[in-house]
Amino acid sequence: MHNYKSLLGESTGIYKEKGSKFIAYSVPVIDEIDFKKQLNFIKKKHHDARHFCYAYRLLPDGTNYRYNDDGEPNNSAGKPILGQIDSFSLTYTLIVVVRYFGGTKLGVGGLIKAYKEAAKDAIANNKIITKEITSTFLIKFNYSDMNFIMNLAKELKLTVLKKELEIHCQFTVKCPVKNKQEFELKLKNRLLSYKEMED
Repeated sequence: MHNYKSLLGESTGIYKEKGSKFIAYSVPVIDEIDFKKQLNFIKKKHHDARHFCYAYRLLPDGTNYRYNDDGEPNNSAGKPILGQIDSFSLTYTLIVVVRYFGGTKLGVGGLIKAYKEAAKDAIANNKIITKEITSTFLIKFNYSDMNFIMNLAKELKLTVLKKELEIHCQFTVKCPVKNKQEFELKLKNRLLSYKEMED
């Protein structure tokens, strides 16, 4: 697995049924702290709404996920929202659907449809992007190896995030996962030291 799909930015979608209004926000998020921040922002914006149902999926392989019905009948809101995230194979994605009650009950089937359609509309109004999975490395080397490192950066599509040039050189670089094995192999016998960092 070398890449994943996510959203470019924030977008909204709307679905109306029997006086009830469902406003969906789709937004890229990086972690659970980011998710909480986005949810609180939406809650402040719609402080008079009755329900804030959501779903998110995180990590490149999408293994970290959660959904919440926020007082709606079991699995009538969060699960259909998550279903839309999954049907577009998205990760690092949050969708919050704000509901304003219109006075008429929609029933479980009606709610499932409403939350699904609002989420779908929000994604349709966004742009899906493909991102490459990378690993971050801290590498230390002598000045005499600068050309070797710069050629390697070009060849393996490395991104240099930080440069420190003192007695020795120290670079922080991002390496596409698909090139990681080759990168480590070429570094092994050449540099003072290198280590993979937590992203």
